[in-house]
Amino acid sequence: MRVVSVVSTKGGVGKTTVAANLGGLLADAGVRVLLLDLDSQPTLSSYYALSQKADAGAYELIALNLRTPAQIISRTVIAGLDLILSNDDQGRLNTLLLHAPDGRLRLRNLLDNLRLNYDLLLIDTQGARSVLLEMAILASDLALSPITPEMLAARELHRGTLKLLSELEPFRLLGITPPPLRLLLNQVNAIRVDNRMIIRGLRKTFAGATNISVLDTVIPDRVAYLNAASLGLPVHRIETRRSRERRSPSALETMQALAIELFPKWREAISTMTRCAEAQ
Repeated sequence: MRVVSVVSTKGGVGKTTVAANLGGLLADAGVRVLLLDLDSQPTLSSYYALSQKADAGAYELIALNLRTPAQIISRTVIAGLDLILSNDDQGRLNTLLLHAPDGRLRLRNLLDNLRLNYDLLLIDTQGARSVLLEMAILASDLALSPITPEMLAARELHRGTLKLLSELEPFRLLGITPPPLRLLLNQVNAIRVDNRMIIRGLRKTFAGATNISVLDTVIPDRVAYLNAASLGLPVHRIETRRSRERRSPSALETMQALAIELFPKWREAISTMTRCAEAQ
């Protein structure tokens, strides 16, 4: 099971939208996906309607070590896409983990029971520095960080997310390697000159980095993503073809490209699903 955390110390960059739509596309491609909502503002938990709601959720998993799938895993209406709900609206987990001996490693030590049932665990995290965020990163094989092409977001990337990752480096002494970081340009308006300048600057900055890279896939600023969230559906089901008025790829093409770039081993399944959608 691959574990990917969607992270940023800045709110409003689209973490939940990326997690929900990436998970939805991969589930439609036949990948067994589990979403874990670790944000105390549980937007991901309400993105998709549930066909079966579990009695417990993320709090019981992490605070009580409750690992029984039937008790903590809810089923969404998207076949193959399951969810561990966020139910820590008072932020108790951060306090608990801060004082627990295994606080930052708690989730890493809890994942074995899930590995046989899922191909991918996608973790949506808080948009602020916290022990909970550090725990998610240390449990992950890959950290995916959406970043909007604006100067404030670029500055926060350096003083927030990158600083956090550097401070996790001492865990290498315990044999735990912090995951590589992939930056995903999100909500991009290709017409705006400042957007293009910031994108060029980011790509140049990380061109020679070993553990950090900017993904080739870019998610445009499109109303389809808002419409999909309103309908509670993956965006690739809403916009399957690019319009004649726009040159940018459709949401289906964009999410397909992102999924293949992140998970090339599932390329064939994703491509087959796309061809079927285009044939409809």
